Amino acid sequence: MVSCLILSHNFFNVTLIKSISGIRGTIGGKPNEALTPLDALKYASAYGTLILRQNTKAKRTSIVIGRDARISGEMISNIVSSTLIGLGINVIDLGLSTTPTVEMAVTELKAQGGIILTASHNPKQWNALKLLNNKGEFISEELGKEILKLAELDDYHYAEVDKLGKYSTNPNFLDTHIRKIVNLPYVDIKAIAKAKFSVVIDAINSSGSFAVPALLKKLGVKKIHVIHGEANGNFAHNPEPLPEHLKDLSREVKKKKAHLGISVDPDVDRLAFVCEDGKMFGEEYTLVAVSDYVLKFHKKGNSVSNLSSTRALRDVTEAYGGKYSASAVGEVNVVKLMKETNAVIGGEGNGGVILPKLHYGRDALVGIAIFLTHLAKSGKSITALRKSYPSYFISKNKIELTPKINVDKVLADVKEKYKTQPINESDGVKIEFDKEWVHLRKSNTEPIIRIYSESDSSDKATKLSQKIIEDIQKIIKSE
Repeated sequence: MVSCLILSHNFFNVTLIKSISGIRGTIGGKPNEALTPLDALKYASAYGTLILRQNTKAKRTSIVIGRDARISGEMISNIVSSTLIGLGINVIDLGLSTTPTVEMAVTELKAQGGIILTASHNPKQWNALKLLNNKGEFISEELGKEILKLAELDDYHYAEVDKLGKYSTNPNFLDTHIRKIVNLPYVDIKAIAKAKFSVVIDAINSSGSFAVPALLKKLGVKKIHVIHGEANGNFAHNPEPLPEHLKDLSREVKKKKAHLGISVDPDVDRLAFVCEDGKMFGEEYTLVAVSDYVLKFHKKGNSVSNLSSTRALRDVTEAYGGKYSASAVGEVNVVKLMKETNAVIGGEGNGGVILPKLHYGRDALVGIAIFLTHLAKSGKSITALRKSYPSYFISKNKIELTPKINVDKVLADVKEKYKTQPINESDGVKIEFDKEWVHLRKSNTEPIIRIYSESDSSDKATKLSQKIIEDIQKIIKSE
């Protein structure tokens, strides 16, 4: 269960955030205060320069780009493409695409890097440059810092006219992505087709409008109904797949008497399901259900999720004799730990599924394929499948930041107050209370502090969050 409490409505008018998640900001405003055309040019130049310096022996350097359907997407894409070409880099443009599709294209097309133009679950006024290495994975924190330094110093050199890069398109790579999914050993097309699923999709007016139906058709699903299906970037609701944002999907599932509803975010790397009765399956349990099937398939295997994810994944993993590990929040951190522990499945509690057998990136499409296989073979309704898992409840809250709030001091004061409890400081502050926990961290992608708490009931999780929020309010007032 998810709840969301906003303590302050003082959104920054313009924002530019530089982190391991890429360069993210609102469109419009002054350079270096928002994601303006000049900032897109600057950071594309810095990233392209880094890629060139890493590949000095390459005859020709190539970078794959793709975007979601945000209104600003085409503008930012044109700037980024032209900048890379100006550096002497060949650009392979997938056009409207998904984040996992771009990630896979980097390795399949033997490119040296990739850029995804999407602000993921952020509202339509946001956009971002998500930066990939030659493995189609997010760049490391170290390389991210190097790019920021290059941008700060304007340390790049553009190519002479005879050495300019070339521009090409590859609009059909999604077909390759889907083909690789349906050919996975975990995916059973016959079982899915036999189940005769009726599915409603909330495509949030972005890339899910074409990517998810294309996948479902290949999986043998005949009854497909799409809402918010025009890929125009005018998101019909807040694009983060939380219960309060999925009321249209819930109503439509019940109206159509569908077996389930599917929600993806604008770049199709996050996944949430709605049960046949219109209730949420729980985005936290997307990874749990997919992991259950993958771990059962392997008989025994390890899993990874981040510190803010439900402990249900640990319970399921240990039930199969595997080992569960928790990483700092952020896909790059999850992937690093998955490789270190040789995990067969991993992801994040926000509906992100990472399957190494396919690629090391959150991928809603592969999550859908495995989930439908699992559901079909179980013979259960989606509601019954959810009830088969350990029941934990997560309360998700956030405090929007103003320039006056000293985040580091807030976190330090909370830590001091609960110093007698087990505390994990690898990513913010996570405090353990027997079988309950609360996790506070500054977001990498938005000007907020996230406050997640988990317990064995909704009331307990909410009360725990409220207690911590009251503590924070007192700390802020005392400053």
